[in-house]
Amino acid sequence: MTKKKIKLGVLIQGPGSHPTSWRSEDAVIDGSINFNHYLNVTQKAEDAGFAFMFIADGLHINKHSIPHFLNRFEPMTLLSALAPVTSKIGLAGTVSTTYSEPYNVARQLASIDNISGGRAGWNVVTSPLEGSADNFNKGNHPEHSLRYRMASEYVEVVQGLWDSYEDDAFVRNRESGEFLDETKLHTLGYEGEFFKVKGPLNIQRSPQGQPVIFQAGASKTGQDFAAKYGEAIFTHANSIEKNREYYSTLKNKAIEAGRKAEDILIFPSLSPIIAPTEQEAEQRYEQIKNLISIDKALEVLGRFFDHYDFSAHPLDEPFPDIGEVGKNSFRSTTDNIKEKAEKEALTLREVALQVASPKDPFYGSYEDVASRMIEWIEEGAADGFMLNPQVFDGQFDEFIENVLPILEDRGYYERQYSGDTLRENLGLGFKENRYTREVHKRDKEEVK
Repeated sequence: MTKKKIKLGVLIQGPGSHPTSWRSEDAVIDGSINFNHYLNVTQKAEDAGFAFMFIADGLHINKHSIPHFLNRFEPMTLLSALAPVTSKIGLAGTVSTTYSEPYNVARQLASIDNISGGRAGWNVVTSPLEGSADNFNKGNHPEHSLRYRMASEYVEVVQGLWDSYEDDAFVRNRESGEFLDETKLHTLGYEGEFFKVKGPLNIQRSPQGQPVIFQAGASKTGQDFAAKYGEAIFTHANSIEKNREYYSTLKNKAIEAGRKAEDILIFPSLSPIIAPTEQEAEQRYEQIKNLISIDKALEVLGRFFDHYDFSAHPLDEPFPDIGEVGKNSFRSTTDNIKEKAEKEALTLREVALQVASPKDPFYGSYEDVASRMIEWIEEGAADGFMLNPQVFDGQFDEFIENVLPILEDRGYYERQYSGDTLRENLGLGFKENRYTREVHKRDKEEVK
């Protein structure tokens, strides 16, 4: 029986995803603003056959923000710089649908997609933090469900603009003087509740048709959105049971939305803590945990609750009841934190330290982590994984050098890319132009 191949991505958050990863002696201390660091990690991932690298983003900071959020590159600029110095790996980045304009974003992403030869991906976010509104002339921060309604229209507009030209619209015939076949240029003329965009876009389609849509739908509204539009979906690696349920739910929702189950791929986020033995892995986890103080851990926890000040509550008493604080920000995350705190009777101190320095389910020896990854793939809990190292301190290299060979030996991973575009390497296939698709549909109906 053919074994399902694991697809991998890597999330690069400067020196690492841990709130104080920069304090690790082996980390690149200015990693979030060090281009050579991003290039080094991306090229290592490409050499190892990773399907994509990924850049997260946010639009609001204050003095309590995670350090590497205070000073970091804008994703579209960074991906543009990485495109010509890579050749196979996908380049995905975050852009907000609440605080940007569809035409500009469509043009930026289409440009990166063409520069890279069809390797761009767009992580669609609605910007959870209330303070984001203070940086833009767009009024108050919209409520959670309203942000997703806006996002639906936004994606419709962007994908419509990406289809402004059919794939062979530009004739460029020097002899006849015909540059464009005008019958293959399409004006969008979109008018919705939130956006009115005429078009067309002033750039052609790329070798993959359209950039891949990434999404992290966790709440019910987010899941519905991901099932309708998403193609590569991020989720937290909570447990195999929870992820199997999420996987099944989202695939079924996609089918209900008129898509196929294989049209979307589920990528749990992986922050593996690995070593030759489990005992050594435990020692490494203790080193990571000791990078942060309890005061900083409370600030990290507070960020998910719209920067709520948890220092006003006793550390060693049960997690406080703070009502609906944060419900309009990271809703699914805050719900999970409160649910876990109540279920396990955790104190505020315990919750803060767990949130700031989580012990990933993929923890232990190289063999243990490789076996767990295979189990999740075989048990229908994942299509692949997005590595999100807590610290880029050698653990990423160790994963490539020690875990990947085990996956290869067992037949679950291939370093060789299957194509040149991100869609090909994810197994998603070419995104056909909607106008061409309609012609093909009519032709088939006439044959019948």
